[in-house]
Amino acid sequence: MLSLFARLPWIHRALIAFFSAIIVVALFLPAPKDLREEESNYQIGKAYPIKIDQGIFAEQSSVPTLAVLRWEKHTIGSGDSMALLFQRAGLSSRLLYELTSTNKDIERQLTRVRPGDSFQFGFDADKQLIQIKRQLSPYEAFLVTKSDNGYTSTIDKKDVHFQYNYAEAKITSNFWNAGISAGLTANQIMELAGIFGWDIDFALDIRNGDNFRILYQEKVVEGEVVGRGKIIAAIFTNQGDTFTAIRDDKSGNYYDENGRAMKKAFLRSPLDFRRVTSNFNPTRRHPVTGKVRAHRGTDYAAPVGTPIWAAGDGIVQKSSYNQFNGNYVFIKHSNTYITKYLHLTKRTVKTGQRVKQGQTIGTLGGTGRVTGPHLHYEFLVNGVHKNARTVKLPQSKSLTGKTKTTFIANAKIRLDKLERYGELLATQ
Repeated sequence: MLSLFARLPWIHRALIAFFSAIIVVALFLPAPKDLREEESNYQIGKAYPIKIDQGIFAEQSSVPTLAVLRWEKHTIGSGDSMALLFQRAGLSSRLLYELTSTNKDIERQLTRVRPGDSFQFGFDADKQLIQIKRQLSPYEAFLVTKSDNGYTSTIDKKDVHFQYNYAEAKITSNFWNAGISAGLTANQIMELAGIFGWDIDFALDIRNGDNFRILYQEKVVEGEVVGRGKIIAAIFTNQGDTFTAIRDDKSGNYYDENGRAMKKAFLRSPLDFRRVTSNFNPTRRHPVTGKVRAHRGTDYAAPVGTPIWAAGDGIVQKSSYNQFNGNYVFIKHSNTYITKYLHLTKRTVKTGQRVKQGQTIGTLGGTGRVTGPHLHYEFLVNGVHKNARTVKLPQSKSLTGKTKTTFIANAKIRLDKLERYGELLATQ
């Protein structure tokens, strides 16, 4: 037998040896049923014990879930304090003290209250206070929550999304009424006036037939519009001249479609737009003396106490009083420009003080030689009186380089969107 095996080719002998070895190993392997653990062979319908780590539940709070709380809403009234509100909610002043002593945030939210502020109190089945909620905005709430170690405070913020909306109006009576008819809020109307306030004097320049179109943001929380965002793009036509403004998201400033700044070195009007008693008129008859004399400025009528703003950055050249001008302020903006503000009720700046554009320098009044309360405003260029409504104003810094190129591309997209929204509104 061995001689026969030896005469076989070497590859046959190798294969016979290999398969023989596999057979020998297989004979010594355990049976398949012996490889399974007996504990894993569960039977249907039979109960088996399960080991549970009790430590998993050790860290869980004993505070009940907020879903089963009973909520009460209480509102601060005139003359109320937080202590009175707690009393109405059936809570003790001792608890209020405990809460306000927990941390600065809770102290601030529970002590700095005004009439109209509302608080929600969440109680469990045992009438124990579990949570206080103060709504800070449609998408933000301040929470005070009971824990095993006292109380904690958090800010609950909902995701805010933005969508575009469109408004337009033609002015038939005044700018404010046109804004209201277009569905704008008071803040949006003032924002629109602020955007174009360096080119248009909204107290003097508005005429019937003027019109505006704007694209603005709306804030959306959980599918519901909860507020208005910024004006994204706007077009205003005033006395045949059209002005265009687009917001730069990076800086928050507005530029025209070519990247030139809407903001100028001077405001066209140094106060909120109101009714004007007289325009710039160099041959105007003086209302007190009756003599024809130069009226080198513009008179603005507004309620006494209306804040008066510095038209531009500068240094107060004079802040004083005399029998003709009453309380007055002169501001030197450079070697070229000087602005004057007369007949103020009071002055809030001093001679030599540096002021910023839009800073309140006094309040409107009727001091000096006047027939009624108003602001007399003068604008001088190289010592010569100019009409503040029409004088060409120096611009602030405009965009340049890559920033300008990027802005112009984005501006085109937004202006196209404004046009599309306008077309959609026209077809409805």
